[in-house]
Amino acid sequence: MYSPDYSTLGMNMQYRQLHEKGELEQRIEKAYQILKGCSLCPRRCGVDRLSGERGFCKVGELPMVSSFGPHFGEEPPLVGRFGSGTIFFTHCNLSCQFCQNYDISQLGHGEEISIKKLAQEMISLQKRGCHNINFVTPTHFVPQIMAALSVAIEGGLTVPLVYNCGGYESMETLRLLDGIIDIYMPDAKYSDWQKAETYSKAPDYPRVMKEALAEMHRQVGDLQIDVKGIAQRGLLIRHLVLPYDLAGTRETMRFIAREISPDTYVNIMDQYRPCYQARRYPLLTRRITAEEYEKAIDGALTEGLSRGFGAKSNWLLV
Repeated sequence: MYSPDYSTLGMNMQYRQLHEKGELEQRIEKAYQILKGCSLCPRRCGVDRLSGERGFCKVGELPMVSSFGPHFGEEPPLVGRFGSGTIFFTHCNLSCQFCQNYDISQLGHGEEISIKKLAQEMISLQKRGCHNINFVTPTHFVPQIMAALSVAIEGGLTVPLVYNCGGYESMETLRLLDGIIDIYMPDAKYSDWQKAETYSKAPDYPRVMKEALAEMHRQVGDLQIDVKGIAQRGLLIRHLVLPYDLAGTRETMRFIAREISPDTYVNIMDQYRPCYQARRYPLLTRRITAEEYEKAIDGALTEGLSRGFGAKSNWLLV
């Protein structure tokens, strides 16, 4: 079974330290207070989720999960030999019309579980050798994740925690996670507000995303990888290249290089395919071309980024 090598990085046990000092419990209480007039994400629906009201994300008080398990399709520094311990949460605070996981994010396939069950699954994934616990689409369940973490710590949880999100995050919520999350893995979806409104129903996405990425980087810095090639702490950004440059790739890469860090680890993804409602939008009805992807990679390199992962072999520079 894998054991992290902390000889050069130092073991990051901040979430355990917060628990021992009682600060984690204080943050859990603050997070649950937010649910009374929910403002966990930038939509700020204001519904009382503790009383059963539901807003944009369609969820209530209990966490809702579609699956648990080791995942080998994530970025290499997360997967290692034994996989990333993924927990796929149901529903989402975005409405991406081309979402490849639309059955989970938009159609709501999953089931409500208890906080205890969520904690047990975290421990189970660690026992199976997973290198981290990877919370997928976690934004609307931050209080529940924190509560489960408190239980899981008592059960011996020690592996890094990954916050795998769409990049549409509230600063208030992110600050509650400071010292809890080891690895932030947000999307950087769009540079243009009109595209964000049309395809994800979030016109403020570019501004919000930029603020969120800056806060994440402030908390955890550039991605740190141990001598065995496993990520332990830091920021990893995903960017999906869309047809006709709808995502505004070059501008996004420029922002990351100049405003976040030129050493940011970026996964420039080429796997777009028309899913969910994409065929209702003429510009989303085809896959990207090889030329579009090459242009995206070349743009990132030109802007000064050289650390990341993608389909082009010379982009694998960690």
